[in-house]
Amino acid sequence: MAKALLFLSVFSSVFAFAQEDLLKDIDTLTPNTETSQPAFKALQIVTGQSTKLPAKKEWYIIVAHRFGDVSTGFKNFFGLDNASTKLGVIYGLTDAVSVSLSRETFMKTFEGSVKYRLLKQNENFPVDIVGYNVMGINTDLDKDNYPYLKFSDRLAYLTQALISRRFNDKLSLQLTPSFVHKNLYEPATEDKNQFLAGLGGRYKISKRVSVNAEYFVNFDNHSFYKNPLSLGVDIETGGHVFQLLFSNSQVNSDIGYLTNASGNWGKGQIFFGFNLYRVF
Repeated sequence: MAKALLFLSVFSSVFAFAQEDLLKDIDTLTPNTETSQPAFKALQIVTGQSTKLPAKKEWYIIVAHRFGDVSTGFKNFFGLDNASTKLGVIYGLTDAVSVSLSRETFMKTFEGSVKYRLLKQNENFPVDIVGYNVMGINTDLDKDNYPYLKFSDRLAYLTQALISRRFNDKLSLQLTPSFVHKNLYEPATEDKNQFLAGLGGRYKISKRVSVNAEYFVNFDNHSFYKNPLSLGVDIETGGHVFQLLFSNSQVNSDIGYLTNASGNWGKGQIFFGFNLYRVF
């Protein structure tokens, strides 16, 4: 664990130095605008979604990477030999509605989503409320293993209410009640319908760096999978936000992250990774 943290520290320093010129382009907070600013700078807190949405006609390119279990040690170079990658695009239809499409290595999963603002924090209302709906397609399932497989068996669904509050220019918190439905599932390890509650937050430690954390409790979880717990660092640079993170879930997809976390923080079974967003 100590070696992995050292690697993260060195990686962060190198990346921040390389982006020194781009940092000059970041907009800074103006006085008396705390409640008008978004609660989060990135579209994700760590892996879970935040209440931030793209602006109208903005395109985002996503590259997310999760390496292997750091507890495997030098043999697998602390997990760097084993990775899961997610590539995706997000488009702002309006300032309040966005759509996305992504594909992840794990289970060769495609996910399409829609994210929409219901209420915005202002002087008369204390929180942002955003809805988030996802449909996932598992393309890795094989009829050799599932002879009676139908297309509908590949589908899974996620519905979330994202409720955040920006308390000041440093601290934001979010509550995320969630519901997952899987058409095909393994009864020994998971349920068809799963209810979860998440708590996440962001604390700004400098003009362009924040520390983030999130934890989801799965009320329908069996002992095999764990509740996802993730810690991260946001680095704001010109044109994009770079997120470094540690998590007990290697899965990048929204549904897989919430329901298929396999690592145990207490045993050092955690996964290093990053999210990179580029906006156009």
